[in-house]
Amino acid sequence: MQIKISSKHMDITPAIESYATRKVEKLRRFFNRIQQIDVVIDKAKNGYTTEIITDVEHHEPFIATSDHADLYACIDLGVDRSIRQLKDHKSKLRDNKHHMPNSVSNRPGAPKPASPRPTASRPAAGNQA
Repeated sequence: MQIKISSKHMDITPAIESYATRKVEKLRRFFNRIQQIDVVIDKAKNGYTTEIITDVEHHEPFIATSDHADLYACIDLGVDRSIRQLKDHKSKLRDNKHHMPNSVSNRPGAPKPASPRPTASRPAAGNQA
């Protein structure tokens, strides 16, 4: 898994880079098919904007954006949104894989199907006396 951290309109300090890396590495716990994570930090007029782009196998990238006056809180919000997106995607994958349609006989209180009638044994056509 590759992690790339970039910024717009500001310089990234080593403290910010290590904090963002440490937080983003937690995403691996929630979905193990992550290929790459891009974190884009932008300085706005009245705060910061972060965009976390999570690239996973066999799906379009997940993009989580967050705005906040505090940079560290902004990173935390973005990570929380990414976690929710990955959890939702994982649950959809698991639900579709083990989906069983509800038929009438599977519902509680549904009438039981009639048992088949026993068939009388008939002599074969060639063995008639």
